[in-house]
Amino acid sequence: MTLQQLFLGLSTLLASNIIFSATPSVDEIVNRTNYTSYYQGQDGKAKVKMTITDAQNRTRKREFVILRRDVPTTDAIENNAYEGDQKMYVYFSRPADVNKMVFMVLKKTKADDDRWLYLPALDLVKRIAASDKRTSFVGSDFLYEDVSGRNLAADTHALIGTDDNYYIIENTPVNPDEVEFSKYIMYIHKTTFLPVSTEYYDKQGKKYKTYTALAVDTIEGHPTITKSEAKNLNTGGSTLMEYSSVQYDVGIPDDIFSERNLRKPPRKLLR
Repeated sequence: MTLQQLFLGLSTLLASNIIFSATPSVDEIVNRTNYTSYYQGQDGKAKVKMTITDAQNRTRKREFVILRRDVPTTDAIENNAYEGDQKMYVYFSRPADVNKMVFMVLKKTKADDDRWLYLPALDLVKRIAASDKRTSFVGSDFLYEDVSGRNLAADTHALIGTDDNYYIIENTPVNPDEVEFSKYIMYIHKTTFLPVSTEYYDKQGKKYKTYTALAVDTIEGHPTITKSEAKNLNTGGSTLMEYSSVQYDVGIPDDIFSERNLRKPPRKLLR
């Protein structure tokens, strides 16, 4: 699907009830994008099918459920909820070699995130170091940081272009030695503020990775990416993520996001 085809679908979605000026500032654009990408509703749930394809067209599949809860007591963008702490619980069910594996994140805005991975075959809880957040998520072309989101303060942001459909934002890392990229460019849909396409560039300025939204649906009034793809232009590999049974404001209890529940998953919520 091309960006133009996706735009036709996006244009039918409900416009946000937050009205920006005709020419929003770069901070308004970036903040709204972070909100629509990670903070709509006070919590959320989705089933995910992941297909990992290598350069020889061989595939591996993963199936999991994502539970997410925001720490702020409001999801209103004007109260900066899109910059609040957040909790995520990812439970894997298929294939058999990853069944019961859990990835959990306690996302913090003023400190390094806490991340854990539970490996049931070893009955081992592994703490993921902050320095590993930009490593592969379970062997896919998505990174751990892609799942939970990157802190807005980690980059500087510049509006480098605009057209009838998109704001084009260039993001440059504040601490370039901590990441593998020199910059990434986002194409953000003007009505929904969803990031439709993202391009990553290496230290030599060469584009090496892309993320693309392939399908968007309105779910409970929220514009939601329901299919996305990451491509590694260096290796020729790609990863497809397909979301189903997406729900918002489920009422997910806070105590689920604890280290002891890595071994005792909340089965009712995972159905």
